[in-house]
Amino acid sequence: MTASPHATDKAPLLQVRDLRTWFHTREGVARAVDGVSFDVTAGETVCVVGESGSGKSVTALSLMRLIDPPGRIEAGSRILFEGRDLMTASEEEVRRLRGNRMAMVFQEPMTALNPVFTIGDQVAEVARIHDHASKKVAWDRAVEMLSLVGIPSPRERASQYPHELSGGMRQRVLIAMALVMNPALLIADEPTTALDVTIQAQILELLASVQQQFGTAIILITHDLGVVAEIASRVLVMYGGQVVERAGVKELFASPSHPYTQGLLRAMPRVGQGLARLETIAGTVPPPTQWPSGCRFHDRCPLVFDRCSREAPALPDESHAARCHLATAAPVA
Repeated sequence: MTASPHATDKAPLLQVRDLRTWFHTREGVARAVDGVSFDVTAGETVCVVGESGSGKSVTALSLMRLIDPPGRIEAGSRILFEGRDLMTASEEEVRRLRGNRMAMVFQEPMTALNPVFTIGDQVAEVARIHDHASKKVAWDRAVEMLSLVGIPSPRERASQYPHELSGGMRQRVLIAMALVMNPALLIADEPTTALDVTIQAQILELLASVQQQFGTAIILITHDLGVVAEIASRVLVMYGGQVVERAGVKELFASPSHPYTQGLLRAMPRVGQGLARLETIAGTVPPPTQWPSGCRFHDRCPLVFDRCSREAPALPDESHAARCHLATAAPVA
């Protein structure tokens, strides 16, 4: 695998090359993720941002090898984690990695947590499966992890059931479960969605604290550029199953190159904006069975010209790159 400028000079913890996850349906082939490549190095936070339907969550599930039929990761896709090729690894090998060296925090804690088991049992189970810990050792570890993620009275909370906790507390439990084995990589899929602003800030602070304490690399899936500005070191902007812009967080906000990124930034609320109407991006993300020809954003792009519908732009192999024929478009005012 060739060297890449996508990340820093450190050896990548995770290397993704030409990831294609397609769903073979009666309506046709849905190319939900279609040629995504990026690196993640130890201890950094990479945010993947875009509207619903852009391929963010399918990318995350693909990395964990959690794609079920009719979906499949297509031949030629490469996922290397700590030097292991996850595409050729057996299901048993991948199971040993999941929850151990790589872990995922899902978007909906009420569906991710089992309602008939206590919080402590569910956190302890991770230690029992991956570390073969005794019941007592695993329970003590669960209480320790609940304390680590800021849950008050953790020993008492461990005996409660998911429905007895608030949404923010349930999200902390999911993070505790993901951190039991001190994974090298944590994938968080919209971990602050449906939480109020104060709780969102607390969860982001928790993730930053975990990263600082353990050196965990984080892939954060979000549609919220405010979250990106708060926590990211690098950003991948996805649209139409592809990465359309890749940049360091400061470069992205200072000089967005893709019209889609520019539109997302214009749609962000700003301090002092008052009741002024937010700008929007015209149209909607098309279904993945019907991606447009040429640039997949051309039918919504305010800067479209003839070449856009005829020729698909490439993503240059540079640290700040945009999949656009007008990659030097003016930054957002």
